[in-house]
Amino acid sequence: MARLAEQMLAHMAEQTRQIDARDQQIAQQAQALKFKDARIERITFELARLKAWRFGARTEAMNAEQRQLFEETLAEDQASLEAQLQALQGKGDQASAPPADGQAPHKPRRQALPEHLRRVEHRHEPESTLCPSLGCGQPMTRIGEDISERLDIVPAEFFVHRHIRGKWVCKCCLRKGEGTLVQESVAPQIIDKGQPTAGLLAHTLVSRFVDHLPYYRQEQINARSGVHTPRSTLAAWSRAAAASLMPLYEAHRAFVLGAAVLHADETPVRMLDPGAGKTVKAYVWAYARGEHDAIPGVIYDFCRGRGSRYPADFLAQWRGTLSCDDYAGYDALLKRQGCIEAGCLAHARRKFDELAKAHTSPVAEQALQRIAWLYRVEAQARGMMGTERLAHRQRYARPLWDELHAWLCLERARVPDGSGIAAALDYSLRRWQALGQFLHDGAVSIDNNHIENLMRPWAMGRKAWLFAGSELAGQRAAMVMSLVHSAKLHGHDPWAYLKDVLERLLSHPNHRIDELLPHRWMPAA
Repeated sequence: MARLAEQMLAHMAEQTRQIDARDQQIAQQAQALKFKDARIERITFELARLKAWRFGARTEAMNAEQRQLFEETLAEDQASLEAQLQALQGKGDQASAPPADGQAPHKPRRQALPEHLRRVEHRHEPESTLCPSLGCGQPMTRIGEDISERLDIVPAEFFVHRHIRGKWVCKCCLRKGEGTLVQESVAPQIIDKGQPTAGLLAHTLVSRFVDHLPYYRQEQINARSGVHTPRSTLAAWSRAAAASLMPLYEAHRAFVLGAAVLHADETPVRMLDPGAGKTVKAYVWAYARGEHDAIPGVIYDFCRGRGSRYPADFLAQWRGTLSCDDYAGYDALLKRQGCIEAGCLAHARRKFDELAKAHTSPVAEQALQRIAWLYRVEAQARGMMGTERLAHRQRYARPLWDELHAWLCLERARVPDGSGIAAALDYSLRRWQALGQFLHDGAVSIDNNHIENLMRPWAMGRKAWLFAGSELAGQRAAMVMSLVHSAKLHGHDPWAYLKDVLERLLSHPNHRIDELLPHRWMPAA
């Protein structure tokens, strides 16, 4: 009896111990769930705050380069937080915890990998294709397959072309002392007796003028592959390649300046002045065919200054409509007979936008709203032909334009002289004829944003290069960038375009040089 009592007491003690252990485990799980919920709440809040920053008004204060860097960093942070949130929630939690807004979770569609990429297939089959069921063991039949694709990369690979040219001679003639050596001639090269091929020259140019890698960084990158290319050598290669592109640049210039509507803009670039031991300010001028032109193209011109003689000289024979800002350097050109000025409504809008952001004038906010109506009409006309676009503008934009002019005049009479809003109103009224040129020609744009976007490569490049080594170096940069960025406008890969052009230039007939221009180029068969 005593033994039975001891067994019952031991059993009860074991049950008590198990219950205590279970209670402790439940408490730990509850604490873990509480911590997990707190983390999920914090990460959800961080995601909401990132999205608010991304689409908030503060990003408007950034320039293009700052905004690009901000968006790249924000995308990385958002992806990291989403990965953490998914790991915390798991499949079960995702099903039990719908989004806060009550809508079904949106699963983004992954874009298919490009078809032109090389595919390396990996076959995965079971070790045994016999039925695993007990008592069966019969061969199974393949009824299909699942395919998944993952993206991989092999870093840039240097390789060597070995050209072996056989030497041939007739032994019979040789015995007579009349032997003639026959051997295939050497193909012409951009750099005579040099080591780089057209592909390597194109890679160097694209790295410099598209990816904005200075020569010293290219030298370091190449060294990781065990290839020694001093920056002086890379610079020499670029000089030789750019020199060979000069006839193509001149032909491209003639093509761009053949347009009846041009966009123009300029931006400063630092240039080294060895004599003074410092850098001086130079300028890159850009001229692009009209935004609505069926065949786009851009040409850059590197100059030592910003004077009116630079656009006047570059456009000496050109006549047409020039879309530009209010810079006085274009005045000499626009005074010529046959030259018409088209203003930039985006410049006029910015003056009101600055006042509206500072909350200093309700008139500025009304001006922005009225200008937005014009841009809404312009968005509807995108993709139309010139005559159709002009008819659409005359029907929908002309009444808004006339109403805007009357409103500007009325408000100008009400605001005091010398105020910020008075300056914004005066700018629009003073430039009214030029700003309204888009209502007289369907090929003219409402603003000059097209050329400003084409100036971005120079804004990015000058942060990487810091300065141009000389005026000739700046001119070479303008030449190469004119061709590669025009090629990009036509959807060409800059490296493939330059490689093919450099391979064909030396043997291509000069009277057919237009065939190699970006808008007419076709890869060699």
